[in-house]
Order: sequence, then C-alpha cells, then structure tokens
Amino acid sequence: MALHQNGSRSAGPPRRGSGRARGSNKDLTFRERLGALRHLPPFFRLVWETSPALFVTNGVLRLVRALIPVTALYVGKLVVDNVVALTTGAYDVTNLGTWLDTGPGSAIVWLLAAELGLAVLGDLLGRATALCDSLLGDLFTNETSVRLMRHAAALDLAHFEDADFYDHLERARRQTTSRLVLLSQVFGQAQDAITVVSLGVGLAVYAPGLLALLALALLPAFLGEAHFNAQSYSLAYSWTPERRELDYLRYIGASDETAKEVKVFGLNGYLADRYRLLADRYYRANRSLAVRRASWGGLLSAAGTLGYYAAYAVIVYRTGTGLYTIGTLTFLAGSFGRMRSLLEGMLASFSTVSGQALYLADLFSFFEIEPQVASRPDALAVPEPIRDGFEFQDVGFRYPGSDAWAVRGLSFTLRAGEALALVGENGAGKTTLVKLLARLYDPDEGRILLDGRDLREYDLDSLRQSVGVIFQDFVRYHLSAAENIAVGRIDEREDRPRIETSAQRSLADAVIESLPDGYEQTLGKRFKTGVDLSGGQWQKVALGRAYMRDAQLLILDEPTAALDARAEYQVFERFKDLTEGKTAVLISHRFSTVRMADRILVLDGGRVEEVGTHEELLAAGGRYAELFELQAQGYR
Repeated sequence: MALHQNGSRSAGPPRRGSGRARGSNKDLTFRERLGALRHLPPFFRLVWETSPALFVTNGVLRLVRALIPVTALYVGKLVVDNVVALTTGAYDVTNLGTWLDTGPGSAIVWLLAAELGLAVLGDLLGRATALCDSLLGDLFTNETSVRLMRHAAALDLAHFEDADFYDHLERARRQTTSRLVLLSQVFGQAQDAITVVSLGVGLAVYAPGLLALLALALLPAFLGEAHFNAQSYSLAYSWTPERRELDYLRYIGASDETAKEVKVFGLNGYLADRYRLLADRYYRANRSLAVRRASWGGLLSAAGTLGYYAAYAVIVYRTGTGLYTIGTLTFLAGSFGRMRSLLEGMLASFSTVSGQALYLADLFSFFEIEPQVASRPDALAVPEPIRDGFEFQDVGFRYPGSDAWAVRGLSFTLRAGEALALVGENGAGKTTLVKLLARLYDPDEGRILLDGRDLREYDLDSLRQSVGVIFQDFVRYHLSAAENIAVGRIDEREDRPRIETSAQRSLADAVIESLPDGYEQTLGKRFKTGVDLSGGQWQKVALGRAYMRDAQLLILDEPTAALDARAEYQVFERFKDLTEGKTAVLISHRFSTVRMADRILVLDGGRVEEVGTHEELLAAGGRYAELFELQAQGYR
C-alpha cells in the first residue's frame, strides 16, 4: 500500500494500477534489444540541436584521435626494424656520434620524436574530447530538462491524476540527466570503430585470417552483455513504482512539511522500517542479477582471452620461421592486442548502448504523449469584455478511469459581472465544476457555452489568460515574496508597483513588510535564507495573486479558510473591490462569505439542487437553509 498526500476535497479520479507489477514484464528478445537502437538517431538530433558547434568539434577531435593508435604502432614497428638493422649490420654502434650518423640510427631519432609527438597529441586530444563531452552533456541535460518541463505543462490535468503517468514521467525525468554516459559512450564507439578499422587494415595486410578468429572469440562475451543489459532494464522498469515510493518515503521521513506530524505521531520508526523493507527487497533483486552477470561475464571473457593467445601464438610461430620481421611481430602483436581490447570494449559498450537506448524509449515516448484538451486550429480569442457569461447545458463528467459521475445533468448560467457562490458538502462536485469552467477538463456530456459559443471553440491560452483561480490547496512557492504574488501574472513579474498594490489589496503587505528582506525575502524553509509563514499569512499572499491576475473570470476556492476572524472581516470588506466588474465564482463552507455573492448555487451529488440569493434560499427551507442552520448552531 503506497502512501499518498492528502488530496482535494472534491471527488477525483481513482488511482489505477501503478504500472506493470514487479517482475511481470517479460524479458526482452535480442530483436527488441537491437530495435532499441532506432532511438539513437533522434537522440543525436537532440544533441545536435543542443550545440552544433560542440557536436562538430567533438567529432573532428575524435576522428584525429582515432588514427593515432595505428600510426603509433606502425612508427614503433619502424623503430624496432631500424634497431635490428643497426645491431645486425656493419655499423659501429659503440660511439653515439657514429651511431647517429648511420641511416638506421638517424631514422630512429626522428621516429622516437614522432612517437613522442603522437603521445602528447593523443593526451591533448583526449582532454579536449573529455571537455567537449562534459560541456555538451551539461547543455543536453539543461535543454532536455526544459523541454520535458514545457511538455509536461502542456499535458492534461488528467495525466497528473494517474499513477501510471507518474511512473512514466519519473522514468523520462531520469533520462534527462542519466543519458550523459550514453552520449560519451556512443561518441567513444564511433572513435573506437575508426581505430579498429585502421588496425584491421594493417592486420589484413599480414594475417587476414586472424581477424575472423578474433571476432569468433569475442562473440560470446558480446551476447552475454546484451542479455544482462536487457535484464537490467527489465528490472529497473518493473520497479519504477517502488523506486518512486522509496523517494516519497525518503521525503516524508525528513521534510520540514511533515516533521511536526512525524514527531507527534511517532512515525519515524514506521517510515524508516517501511523504507528499509522495500529497499532491501530491491537490493536483493538487483544483487541476484549482478551476481549472475559477473559469473557469466567472467566465463565468457575467458573465451575471448583464449582466442587472443591462440592468434598471438600464430604470430610468434610465423616470426620464428622468418615470415615476419621482429618489427612486424611487435606491430601485429600490438595491433592484435589493441584491437582485441577495443573490440571487447566496443562489443560490451555496444551492448551497454543498446541497453541504454532502451531507456531512451521512456524519454521519447513521453514527448509523444499528446494532450486531449487543446486548442482547435481555428480557435477564437476570448471576448473582452465577456458580454453574456457562461452557461452549463446538461453537463456530465467522469474522471478518467472512474465509472462514477462526478457531475451530471448540470445546467445553470453564470452571468457576466455576477458573483456566484457554490455550496455543498464534500464531494458534491464544486471543485470539479471549477475545473470544467477553467477547461482543465472537457465534459463527457453536454457543453459549456461562453457568450453563446462552446468553450472548446476558444483558444486555450486566451481562455487561461482570462481566468484567475486561487485553489484552497494553493502552491507555496519557495521563491521570493514578490515572485509568490507575481505568479498570478508572471509576465509582469518586473512590475513592482503592481505587485505591491496587489499585496496591499490582499492585506499581504503588512506580512511582507515584517520580513527581514521584504519583497525579496525567500519564503518557505527549503532554502537556507527562507522564512516560513503561518497558514493565514500564506493565504493572504495567495490572494495577492488574484489581484495580480486581474482576470475577467475570478475563481476563489475557500479564500478565507486559514484566516482569523479579524482578517476574514477585512477580506470581506475588500471582496467587492476584488470582484468589481468581474465574473466571480466563490467556493466556501463559511456562510458569512457565501451570502456576499449575488446568487448561490447549491450542489448535491454532482447536480444543482437549489439556486437563489441568501434570503431566497433561507426562505425556501431546503438544503441551504439546513446547512446554514447547522453552522449557525455552532456559534450559539
């Protein structure tokens, strides 16, 4: 059973299963593992778009560096051959000056200088490519993280109320940072491939049959790595919900937001034990795979070593028969050893790359998710001002994955410039109605009209700009006080007079002026310099966002829930100012707030039960009068 934070007051979509059950996903076939490589081209398009200059520079550096090994080995061969010629020929090698005057001796000096130059150049190129990898990797992380944030923001609210989506989002989020290794690996693969080809050309000149022997010896190790990389992906995929729960347990076990309840209710031991139990199960599953991978990897690697020494014995034998020179022996032995090492690394890395490419599917498939609530190509701008208002016509809505109707048969009007209060018990459909009005969802039945046109005909951005919503569970941003108010209209965040005026009108100015750094003070305790506020103080800041928004339609969900009696009265005095000339929807359980609305809509079971003014509804003696009397008794 997973722990969840408190949800909203209204009915919401039920949580469906958290992805595939642990261990239920099948092992991937070789074809599926190979097919994962199709994600590499779009991956490199993303890398290219991140920084074309760094991408090209990295490629050129690696191309030059890839040719250094075969060049160095061939220079070494020439050094050995000249040393042999010098020691076996009719040269006086006892005197350094005479030694340098000989043809072989002079050649050795230049060849050694060339080897030194190649070694220095290789080192410099290695550092330069590492720098390019690092810079390109950091830029890639930044760019993909921004793209993921923007794409997530464009998706439907329904996605964020589904546990399966959160598993998908978590896997995609990990790819924005953990793909740096893949970036370096693929670049390294390309570099090593060029080196292998150049070494292969040299080997083919002398002993082409040894290349086939080398490939045959390394194949088992490659297949083994590919198999275990696929199993690692399967394990990580199937444990996504549990890893998310581990992160959540870590958070609530050591967080300023939960510290009070954890201490008061003595939850520390329970949370720590629950974390340990789940973490140990994941560790055991991972350990089993790691042990099998290490055991089989050792056996298969031994087969590759056997093949290498068989080829080395052939080279030594042919040198002993005079077929190869000593220099050729050193060149072939060095080339074969280097090639074997590179091929082993490439095959292992290729297997790793194919395994890493499996994870790219999580990133790219996330980007392929399309929102259902979107603007039509010919969408209209919301009229300014709104003339007639909103009309719900037999509206019905069910949350995704739920068979129960949150609201159904909902019909009423919200006239332009009218303040409408929504009243009802928990689960009556008040917040669902607000979500439909702000087009966070589209109705399953009926339609919502704005000035006589279906709400779906309007441009979504234009509609959102025209709507200001302050929910009861508003976000407490760990940003400056000014930014916390500016989020109401973030494009105007540099307009300090507007921010200060909004704070004054919401009564947040006195709270902010009492802070050490005023409007520049960071709120919340997440950061070192942050200062936390009381619930009522936070609510005044949140109300400041409503004034900052200055939208045509203003929706307030329990705007005074955390305020004391004096502050509540002051907010009431300014409520008319806040809603003047605007269409407003007010959700509240406090009838002292509700009675200030022009009309009151009473909801029950997702349907409209009563509509009227405060006086009319009291006189009717229905549910509103019953709820009003129940609340009034609490003050007698």
